[in-house]
Amino acid sequence: MHSPSRHGTKEPLTPGQVEEYAAFTRRLAATAAEETLPRFRVPMAIENKNREAGFDPVTEADRGAERAMRALIEAHYPEHGIIGEEFGEKPSRCGLSWVLDPVDGTRAFIAGLPSWGTLIALNDGTRPIIGAVAQPYIGELFLGISAGVVRGATLNDRPIRVRPCAGLDDAILSTTGLSWFTPAERAAYETVESQTRLVRYGFDCYAYAVLAAGCLDLVVEAGLKTYDVQALIPLIEGAGGIISDWRGGDAQHGGRVVAAGDTRVHAAALELLAVT
Repeated sequence: MHSPSRHGTKEPLTPGQVEEYAAFTRRLAATAAEETLPRFRVPMAIENKNREAGFDPVTEADRGAERAMRALIEAHYPEHGIIGEEFGEKPSRCGLSWVLDPVDGTRAFIAGLPSWGTLIALNDGTRPIIGAVAQPYIGELFLGISAGVVRGATLNDRPIRVRPCAGLDDAILSTTGLSWFTPAERAAYETVESQTRLVRYGFDCYAYAVLAAGCLDLVVEAGLKTYDVQALIPLIEGAGGIISDWRGGDAQHGGRVVAAGDTRVHAAALELLAVT
């Protein structure tokens, strides 16, 4: 594997480099699975990372998977930066950074529910251009690329695409939970929910993945961190969808996020999500 040259906004990756990093993303997902799967649905120690703010669980699956992915990145791309939920940030020396959430949906993980996933993104110094949602227990790897002319999304290497949806009254909506919203955000969200056909709760990153696969139409959330959302952006965009903050701007730093498969549904949701 070649030593990476310096990349950034002035030197876009070539299609060959994009494919190389997409293949490496698959390797990272497999490496994480070696740490998460043996610990899923078995007795485990659970630590609360933030007792003052409630229950914020972490397990050795989270930490072991991130350690393993970091070690693989360090071995193959030592100049690349790393931003991870469990072990913080290593600055990039070349403009490229990997953004890792080893177990997105730790609450689902400890409850034995297979709606958690490993999130892996490659950011080119401006925005995420490759993103993966891996759910190894059910054997699914969603991979998206949104890098200039190189764009697409797959589920286990088969192309996927969002579906058309004319309006909110035809839409299937998902959000992880109402407790993540402030009172004002919850009121705005519930206005959207009241106009949709069907809503499902509690699916973390998996909701965005099935939206990219054309099964859901809209995801609305708040309180996200950068490592919660970076991988989702290339996946949604690569599948032909749209993801933004509640004002229609860049979602890569987290916060309030809305993703839709159809621009008509996205626009209708944005109109209702304006909060002070």
